[in-house]
Amino acid sequence: MDVDTRLLRYFIAVAEEGSLTRAADRLFVSQPALTKQVKQLESQLRVRLFTRSRAGMALTEAGRTLAERVPALLADWDRMLRETKSTADRAAHVLRVGFLASAANEATQRIITEFTRRQPGWRVDMRQAAWSNPTAGLIGGDVHAALLRLPFPGQETLRVEELFTEPRWIALPATHPLATRDQIPFSDLWDEPFVAALPESGWWRDYWLAADEREGHPVRIGAVTDQPDEWLSAIANGYGLALAPESAARFYARPGIVYRPVSGVSPSRVGVAWAPADDSDPVVQAFVRACVAQREQATVTSVKEA
Repeated sequence: MDVDTRLLRYFIAVAEEGSLTRAADRLFVSQPALTKQVKQLESQLRVRLFTRSRAGMALTEAGRTLAERVPALLADWDRMLRETKSTADRAAHVLRVGFLASAANEATQRIITEFTRRQPGWRVDMRQAAWSNPTAGLIGGDVHAALLRLPFPGQETLRVEELFTEPRWIALPATHPLATRDQIPFSDLWDEPFVAALPESGWWRDYWLAADEREGHPVRIGAVTDQPDEWLSAIANGYGLALAPESAARFYARPGIVYRPVSGVSPSRVGVAWAPADDSDPVVQAFVRACVAQREQATVTSVKEA
């Protein structure tokens, strides 16, 4: 019998958290989807793994036996995949870097240039991920490092170096009554429909809706998207507004859409992330140092300009 390792990851999260709700938040999936996966694993194994009650999810005796062995199994599997992929990449002198949207903005190319200076003969393979994958493939070993928006689900299991912050602005149709304002208080947007990420994205979706900065006002969802082009189309067609980093006005300019500063909402942060197992990897660390060097250079430049 073959069991998908994803099912085992879901199982161990529920076992460790003792709650479907907490495990769903940790895994960045919806609770119904997680429940379905746990039931699928139980069906495949033909054993009951949990006793469900209002108090939470308690392991059965069979569940405890599985829970004792799954962490080591997954660790070995992840290590094997990472080493296999790294061997192939090292032979080709390629560093895979995941990113979301505009990555580190204008600093991205400078980071790559600095990396290639530090690692002659190597190249960076930039891999864009959908918003439903906020680690851009880092969790799962698809990339060696990632340029990400902070905070993101799974951040506590990775190494993260913050690089810079930027304000969150609002993207809205050019015909919207608020589009002519120089700055918009976030409270003026609370009753507007918003374009949101997939429901399975949990609190990541809530963060980009600023759900906890609305003083209890419920969020209205006008459209759901997972890719920049879909996101832009939904806004341009008037289905909703969307919070976005200030840099989106430069990287995602489009006829029919305007970006305006918003007051009363916290800024977005950008960082470089990597797996703890790569703390001693000289190539990954060369990329991290290239990121930090650009951060320090930007700080020096801003001080001089001031």
